[in-house]
Amino acid sequence: MNTSATTARPTSAAAPEEVFQALADSTRLRCLALIVTHGELCVCELVHALELSQPKISRHLKLLRETGLVADRRERIWVHYRLADTLPSWARSTLNDVVAAHAQDAPFADDARRLAHMPDRPDGRCNN
Repeated sequence: MNTSATTARPTSAAAPEEVFQALADSTRLRCLALIVTHGELCVCELVHALELSQPKISRHLKLLRETGLVADRRERIWVHYRLADTLPSWARSTLNDVVAAHAQDAPFADDARRLAHMPDRPDGRCNN
């Protein structure tokens, strides 16, 4: 039995206005910075790293998904997020540039440190 599934949703290229509006929020930008760095993260990992509630993180991830920036994958009760395959190359480059330029700055460095020290992450993955 396959316990993993990707949520099927209509995909379209994210409009520049929508991308930059999504990036203008600190919580969404912090989530994206971690996703860019790690490739795919579970909601519980983002909750731990950002020290925010699960409903708040999920609300922001929903907007990122609806904007076309991220895609999700369900595995049993966990939901994992990654950059959307349909993300335009200019948007992917912009995210990579922002992460590279600010990885050592607060709050990004603090988020990365908390994620790296998250307990119960066998093999670097969530186990909650």
